[in-house]
Amino acid sequence: MTDSVTWLAVPDFADALGLEATHIRDLLRQGERVAGRRGENNALYLPQEFIVSDDHSTHVRPTLAGTITLLSDAGLSDAEIVEWLTEVNDELETTPLEALRSGKRAPVRRAAQTLG
Repeated sequence: MTDSVTWLAVPDFADALGLEATHIRDLLRQGERVAGRRGENNALYLPQEFIVSDDHSTHVRPTLAGTITLLSDAGLSDAEIVEWLTEVNDELETTPLEALRSGKRAPVRRAAQTLG
């Protein structure tokens, strides 16, 4: 996974969204969010870049859920999904997560479809 990613432990990710950590863990179990294991304790961490803040609220990037579903349907594990989202993709010339942040949902989904 790329070193330029800022990682948040589940409790910190939940705090950033104003939620309880148990809610984030439920979303992880349900496959609506994905996390990778990192650090000495092999704890679950999520990229901070999954979160977007605007004038009205702080929430998870809206295009993320559909992309996670597409990647999961292609047979990728949660760890593989996080890795794919955070590593530079030659087709996109950036990370898929950065491309989603830039509003390039369709190119990201096209790149994801080639995995299945």
